[in-house]
Amino acid sequence: MSLAPTLFKLDYGGKIEREIEKLTTLFDEVEFDTGRYPRRWLALKLLEADADILARVQSMTKGELIIERAKRGAEHVQSMLGDDFDLLTADRRYGFINGIVRQTLHRPRLDRITLTDRIDDIVTHKWFGLPVFFAVMYIVFRLVIDVSSPFLDWTDAVINGPIANWLRFILDLVPLPAWIHSLIIDGIVAGVGGVLVFVPGLLILYFFLALLEDSGYMSRAAFVMDRFMRVVGLHGKSFIPMILGFGCAVPAIYATRTIASHRDRLLTALLVPLMSCSARLPVYVVFGLAFFGARAGTVIWAMYALGILVAMLAGMVFTRTILKPDATSAFVLELPPYRRPALKSVLIHMWENTREFVRKAGTMILYASVVMWVLLNLPWGVVDQRDSYFGRVSGAISPIFAPLGFDNWETGGALVSGFMAKEIVVSTMSQIYLGGEKTAQVVEPVDLGEDLIGIVQGFWDACVSSGKILISIIPGVNLVNDGLTSEDTALSLALRENFSPLSAVALLVFVLLYVPCVATLGAIKHEFGTSWAVTSAVYQTVVAWLVAFVVYQGGHVLGFG
Repeated sequence: MSLAPTLFKLDYGGKIEREIEKLTTLFDEVEFDTGRYPRRWLALKLLEADADILARVQSMTKGELIIERAKRGAEHVQSMLGDDFDLLTADRRYGFINGIVRQTLHRPRLDRITLTDRIDDIVTHKWFGLPVFFAVMYIVFRLVIDVSSPFLDWTDAVINGPIANWLRFILDLVPLPAWIHSLIIDGIVAGVGGVLVFVPGLLILYFFLALLEDSGYMSRAAFVMDRFMRVVGLHGKSFIPMILGFGCAVPAIYATRTIASHRDRLLTALLVPLMSCSARLPVYVVFGLAFFGARAGTVIWAMYALGILVAMLAGMVFTRTILKPDATSAFVLELPPYRRPALKSVLIHMWENTREFVRKAGTMILYASVVMWVLLNLPWGVVDQRDSYFGRVSGAISPIFAPLGFDNWETGGALVSGFMAKEIVVSTMSQIYLGGEKTAQVVEPVDLGEDLIGIVQGFWDACVSSGKILISIIPGVNLVNDGLTSEDTALSLALRENFSPLSAVALLVFVLLYVPCVATLGAIKHEFGTSWAVTSAVYQTVVAWLVAFVVYQGGHVLGFG
């Protein structure tokens, strides 16, 4: 009897793995014949600029295109990590070998204990490691909310103040039909602008996540979670895609390719969408600041922790039913020494991820905002948005959410639109609550110079306020005498008229857990097939309804209603 060899893949880290994935995807797009070379190995050698491989590929059809793309990818990684690409991959290989040696070879214990060893004694401790991880994530999300809050207020004031007023002024100068005026102001500005308000929060979130990754702590987080993950039949390597899921679930799904076992890959992909991606953050922030003020950071941290907890419970169910574990695979992970994060790398990581979010706001959310405006105004001339096509469909499904505390048609419609992308939930609510007002808008006289001075002054005030909040984190230092405050936006005031704090929490829980966005389902379908994409959509929606039901009804029983 012969045993098939296990396919081994060395994980080179998120940045390098993304470039390898881009290159192997390009092979398919241009139908490049890799010949007898393994695709992943060939992509890696091209990125390392191996002279022999470059010469061979250059003589092949479309070889020049492949080489040029590989060169750009290698330069991109080198600009972020500060070393030649081949040195970075060699470092990963030697780190992996060193990890195996340390686990299999017993040497006399040396008295030399490094600073990394001392820190690891705490952050990777059997009992302290997990509380430290949750404490670190709590601090990150408190910083995201507290430090970004002044910038959120500033962005909201700029978009709904000078920018909206400039557009109204320009539109009044041009003889355009009233419906175009409404489309731009009530549709595009209210929809896209309602999401772009949260860009400062995303910048800060990606900044701190990049700090944790480049400092070496994320490897420790995977190591600490290994014991926790084995409860659900996985190992710590599956936690790495889950960490990526905090940014976006789509690349996290594709990152499961580094896991050898198909069963482990599939189970990880089913759990990744339960991680709170950055698209959900605008929903958390707008509801958190509207209902919980200075405690918004705690509420948001609770959503991230709840996502991890539900993922573990779902994994236990899958492991004991339809995805029973096969053979247990070893988990070997390099724990690099702690290092000072390179500011350039951190800023590039922050900018690239935020730029992707803004790109979505400029395309998908823009299209969704236009479609939403049309549906809210059909049949043409409808006075009450509830009588529109969108309002009728939303009203028909809203009773489903009555036991969860939010049975109004506006929320039902926003959740349906969130199937396209979770940030569209905020965009839709902005259009319904703010864009639907039929009262005449008073156009302020435009003074460009005064407006620009106000924008700059507001930005400076936001920087000063954020600086004070950041410094006040130091124990014994309090530069914010009255605590963290955030100005009420128009959307916050509208939400408080339609939700209670308990129903707001139930809604956040539902948004956290319900059906993944279209792009995520597409990634699952591409990797594992249509049936598993449908399974993901159905089970998450059922779990979301049940957990939100327990939160809302349980809150009432405990007297929080």
